[in-house]
Amino acid sequence: MGKFNGHFYPGLYLFSHGLYQATVVFKAMIVNDSLLYPACPPRNKGIWARLWKISYGGLIKMVTGSILTVYVVFCLDDGMVFMDRELPPRFMYPKEWQHLTMFVLLALNGCVEVMSNNVLPQRCALLEKGTVALTYYVLLMLLVSHVQGSAGVELQTHSLLILVTFLLMLVLTIQLWAPDAVHLSLIETFLFLMMGSWLVQAGFILYRPVSGYPWQDDDISDIMFITTFFCWHVMINALCLLGIYSMASFWHRCRSPSWKLAGSTEAPYYTSPEGPVYELLPEVGQSEKDEQALLLSETTP
Repeated sequence: MGKFNGHFYPGLYLFSHGLYQATVVFKAMIVNDSLLYPACPPRNKGIWARLWKISYGGLIKMVTGSILTVYVVFCLDDGMVFMDRELPPRFMYPKEWQHLTMFVLLALNGCVEVMSNNVLPQRCALLEKGTVALTYYVLLMLLVSHVQGSAGVELQTHSLLILVTFLLMLVLTIQLWAPDAVHLSLIETFLFLMMGSWLVQAGFILYRPVSGYPWQDDDISDIMFITTFFCWHVMINALCLLGIYSMASFWHRCRSPSWKLAGSTEAPYYTSPEGPVYELLPEVGQSEKDEQALLLSETTP
């Protein structure tokens, strides 16, 4: 798991999570909605309303973390041995145990998110944010320990990954006091994209170079180009966010007339984050009041 797959598949998940998070954040920005308590569409009633409230992000975290955990356990020929039988005993597979800890944290984070959204009587956003922040505190410590004994290309690649993780940890910590801040969520989304794409890139740099020749630790040009590639990832991910925002804005402008037309034939709804959905009755127009008064005057003797 410490080879190509240990970088590619977690990076692919993080990048996909960043894309999903980008759509959620940009939708909230465009329609001026809340990030923590998004409004349920008026037509979603009954079973559709319950399906709307399911934490799909938490379920994906649980499934992904569980699959990666099982893969780590069974990828070794002799299993996840904790210590050998020699005297004095020594710890075995330290990097694989670190990977196992990371993936277990991901699965636990998904469990907390599902419990907060679908099990507890009221959603606890602070619990969710605190769990995510704690996860990345632990992840940062594991990554710092992960580079022990590394040098050259591997050290430079993981140092840039540690930088992204540190910035993400700071943003998640600040979100504990401002959980519904859109600009913080946008920065968080960008850092998720950076972390995911750079993990995928690190897998190709360290284990499957595109040229077919391994990178050289003693070549200063290789070390410098790692930082250059990282800067390219920054620009590409920023353009990716810009493209997602442009498509979301275009989709909203194309769909908004039909939304308004459909919404005018029904009574509007008001969604409360802590209560049920209330239906607002339309007010009676002035012309209808005049017609009612005329009918009453004609019927009276």
